[in-house]
Amino acid sequence: MPAKTTPARQPEAVTQFSVFTPNRLGRLHDLVGTLAANGAHVLALTVLDTTDSAVIRFVVDDPERARGLLIQHGFPFTESQLLAVEVNSATELSRLMTAFLEAELNINYLYSFIPHPQGKSILGLSMEDNEMAEQVLQRHQFRVLRQTDISR
Repeated sequence: MPAKTTPARQPEAVTQFSVFTPNRLGRLHDLVGTLAANGAHVLALTVLDTTDSAVIRFVVDDPERARGLLIQHGFPFTESQLLAVEVNSATELSRLMTAFLEAELNINYLYSFIPHPQGKSILGLSMEDNEMAEQVLQRHQFRVLRQTDISR
């Protein structure tokens, strides 16, 4: 009987949380403080605000812990996958944008990570097609990070 091979498990993509909250003083402080006090460190953060509400998007080093804290503390949230890619210089940023343009891939939004311990810049990208975008990045020799790469 021939030996069966099991495909390697694909490492987990980076988890992004989006918290929906009233736009009021101290809400971001409450969220970040709750996460930090319980060992879930914010690695990337962006806020989209309107007059009445805000969407706080963020990446943490421990998504399981963050998920539990968000539920426990009553923060309404969703989760999605985010492409995280290392970009070492302004010329690489231009090369990254060119690669997406040539592949005709739209970027929904992007934001920067807080500096990485190894000193490299990291961009979080929400794409119209994350799978195709990842293939484009790899073809152009960009390093796509996984949750295990950014977790402590």
